[in-house]
Amino acid sequence: MQVREISCLFLQDGVSKPMRCVCVLMLCTAAMLGQNGLLAANAKFNKVLQIGQPAPVWEGLKGVDGGVHSLKDYAKAPAVVCIFTCNHCPVAKAYEERLAEIVTTHKKQGVQFLLISVSRSAVDSLDKLKRRAEQRTVSIPVVQDLTQAIGKAHGATATPQVFVLDEERKIAYMGAIDDNLEVAKVTRHYLADAIDAVLAGKAPPIAETLPRGCAIEYE
Repeated sequence: MQVREISCLFLQDGVSKPMRCVCVLMLCTAAMLGQNGLLAANAKFNKVLQIGQPAPVWEGLKGVDGGVHSLKDYAKAPAVVCIFTCNHCPVAKAYEERLAEIVTTHKKQGVQFLLISVSRSAVDSLDKLKRRAEQRTVSIPVVQDLTQAIGKAHGATATPQVFVLDEERKIAYMGAIDDNLEVAKVTRHYLADAIDAVLAGKAPPIAETLPRGCAIEYE
């Protein structure tokens, strides 16, 4: 529901007189409504999801730890951060150190991070994803979906691309980690700011940005 104050003309004694009135606009377009009936914000870059909509529910994804993972496994986390990535993307590699810092800071607050690969490239096989995970300074669960269904359900188009889910598992933020590939030139920390806002029970200051990185190749 949207409340808007507008100018109106009313007839009184045959004379038009300007008055202010409040109009309540019900926006009922299906594309603008979340699955739970709450109004969701129009996404500018994502062609599948809207801010405020429930996140796609997924299950049965193989992890590099040998286990099988589902979104419901993290039900107790105050926020979940899904990061689409892969081994072969130089942009994803460039962000690993920055991502490690964000994970280190927010893991203490119970935030669950998850790396997701939908790449079918040989360099992104489960074994090689595991090898890469073992080289990281911070432990983050890594799952693989060779069906690519999870990527399509999220409207993921690039690596790295992040999705912040709030406590109710609604999309709170989606897009880039920050605003510059070069660390020294970063001025906006989109992901960190979004997580902090969600933990504080607030909407992120910026809810969506254009994901920048290597294009995900869907088959």
